[in-house]
Amino acid sequence: MKITKEILIANIQKAKEGNQVSFNFLLHYFWSDVYNYQLKRTKNENDAEDITIQSFSKAFDKINTFNEKYQFKTWLITISKNIHIDFIRKNKTSINLSSSQSQEAEAYKIIDDNPTPEDKIIMEQNLAKLLLDIKQLKPKYQEVIHLRYFKELSYKEISDEINEPMNNVKIKLLRAKKILAEIINKS
Repeated sequence: MKITKEILIANIQKAKEGNQVSFNFLLHYFWSDVYNYQLKRTKNENDAEDITIQSFSKAFDKINTFNEKYQFKTWLITISKNIHIDFIRKNKTSINLSSSQSQEAEAYKIIDDNPTPEDKIIMEQNLAKLLLDIKQLKPKYQEVIHLRYFKELSYKEISDEINEPMNNVKIKLLRAKKILAEIINKS
């Protein structure tokens, strides 16, 4: 989608004032740019997605430092590049326990047919379709959706539960809801 410079500047200004809709607009508008940039660098979808989430989290934290005489996309990519550099440094100093792609593919083939108590309640309320759609999400998105909407935890409680900053939780939830909406619209 093509957005005019005026609309972009207005949304950046509203985001600086704390407008959630503007944060959401900026996230959706620039997500693919940052994600594709990281995918080229990391050559790993999960790492690219994690770094992209962290990039938006940090950008939204520091949005008041953004200078409008520069391009917002360039500012985001620079933040993302720095987070990737930190990611590489961190992985060099710690033991990397990544599984091979074939092991990861096998893990996704395992299907749990046993309904949980939540599954039974959802089926009783005629929401089985929604549950099936949620199960199409990546596990990290399933987890934040489950914690927020089924366990009804606050952002702070989810942050503590998954041991991630609260802004990462907010970005993951926004992203999970967007992907879930696309899944629902396709079916």
